[in-house]
Amino acid sequence: MKAETKKTKRQIDAGTVSSVLKRIIAENGRDHIPGYAFAIFCLVVIAGTTAFTAWIMEAVVNEAFANKRADVVVAICGGILAAFVLRGLATYGQAVTLSKIGNNIVARYQRRLYSHLMSLSVGFFAEARSAHLAAQVSQNVNGIRDVLNLTVTSTARDLLSLIALIGVMISKDPILSLIILVVAPALIYSLRIVSRKLRKATVEAVHLNSHVLGAMQETIQGITIVKAFTMERELNSKVDTIITAAEGRANRIARLSERTAPLTETFAGLAISGVLAYAAFRSIYHDIPPGAFFAFVTALLMAYDPARRLAKLQVQMERAVANARMIYALLDLQPQQREQPDAKDLVVSDARIELQGVAFAYANGDPILKGVDIVAEGGKTTALVGPSGAGKSTIINLIPRFYDPTEGHILIDGQDITTVTKTSLRHSLAYVSQQPYLFEGTIRDNIRYGRPDATDAEIEEAAKLAHAHDFILAQPKGYDTPVGENGVTLSGGQRQRLSIARALVRRAPILLLDEATSALDNESEAAVQKALETAMTGRTVIVIAHRLSTVVKADKIVVMHEGRVMEEGTHETLAKRKDGLYARLNNLQAPGTGQLAGA
Repeated sequence: MKAETKKTKRQIDAGTVSSVLKRIIAENGRDHIPGYAFAIFCLVVIAGTTAFTAWIMEAVVNEAFANKRADVVVAICGGILAAFVLRGLATYGQAVTLSKIGNNIVARYQRRLYSHLMSLSVGFFAEARSAHLAAQVSQNVNGIRDVLNLTVTSTARDLLSLIALIGVMISKDPILSLIILVVAPALIYSLRIVSRKLRKATVEAVHLNSHVLGAMQETIQGITIVKAFTMERELNSKVDTIITAAEGRANRIARLSERTAPLTETFAGLAISGVLAYAAFRSIYHDIPPGAFFAFVTALLMAYDPARRLAKLQVQMERAVANARMIYALLDLQPQQREQPDAKDLVVSDARIELQGVAFAYANGDPILKGVDIVAEGGKTTALVGPSGAGKSTIINLIPRFYDPTEGHILIDGQDITTVTKTSLRHSLAYVSQQPYLFEGTIRDNIRYGRPDATDAEIEEAAKLAHAHDFILAQPKGYDTPVGENGVTLSGGQRQRLSIARALVRRAPILLLDEATSALDNESEAAVQKALETAMTGRTVIVIAHRLSTVVKADKIVVMHEGRVMEEGTHETLAKRKDGLYARLNNLQAPGTGQLAGA
């Protein structure tokens, strides 16, 4: 996973503006050809009417003020009015069209990102910060849209307008135009330097903002711990440091982004003052009619806006492309657990699970499992017990392929789970984790996630089996009560019972219980234990349990220690081994709790 993270950082810095632009156009251009064609037509109209306004100024000045021809002036004014009306309509048309296309592109990439994130392994999310991912998605997805919009508007409007206006300027006074064009390269070179610095600052800003979001997210989620341990001052200091760094980076981006203003304004001042001085000299000493000069100055002044926007284009494009690169860095991540090309659906008959020589270690970590061999017979309950850190939860995580073993194989009815589709594998499993998680929505919605086609009656039956029906009816809206963020309106035991109901409604042949009753009080645990006994009938169950009541009734108990299987058997046989680990844990169980010691 760490290698994946380093690769992501390299991908963010890789790729030129042109390569990113080509990819964005290839992925989106074809679907929006009619829209972009209409927008470009509107932008061409804007460029044409802008140039027309400057070009006609010679006739306005000469015919109205020099020749005093009223009939020509009326026609000229009518033409100018028509040009402005047409420009207004074209501006509206291109703005609405580009906004609609841009919104569609943003929505498309949001869907792609969400779908792609769902395809990545659990290991990726174990390493990645959720706030950083949220920042990448929320802050950077607009970069794709901005790259395209900047390209279209700059090319079809600003560049065409500038070319047309330069054409007017050259036609009116070639010498003055040459002076303007000679000075431009210095400005372009200065802007290239600014854009390189902005690229790096933009990437750093996203990372800093993700840390700000992460710190706030952690504080909100752990607010009770924060207040219980009076951590407010320490966290305030920590977050203040991060926010100060993010503020400084944002200020640097602002300085770099706006550095184009003094550059372009200085260039414009030099150009316009020089032109005015030269034109005034010719008019005073050579008696040249002012019409061509006014047309030239009008074209020069009107060329300032598109020239300024084009001057800022590289800076804006670098910023947008930096954002787009981060989106593509996520989209280009390949899932670690790829399915084989010939993967088939899992066919479950007895639901017999077998681990053969399974070893596992997290990336760059010490081995967690060391050559584990376990058989969970179909339709029976196998309990995993042992001290904390023995590898019990790791086995539960390997069966649904949240991770893949580094060595060995896991078989279900003789089929290696790496050779079947993950969808068919997980459809055959129901899973209850030791940390229950509820999604935003109603109680009914959260139970129905176990099986989307479950009826209301089936949902209520599952809730009854999980000993949740009574407390659900006591809620303000019963099964239609919103649970809040991660079930914040419910107690820990209530959340766990809803997660058990979600597993029961799935009706899967294999049931995985990772300390599923750990969050329940004794009374609720006893009721849920009875419900689970009913639900376990006819299913293959692998359960991690610290409570003796769960372990005693298991068909097989597997005792683990330091990643190895130490003992196997039933409660009766294992408890009689005076020198065995299980007997020692059983004898040391906490009085009155029924919980195995050290587990």
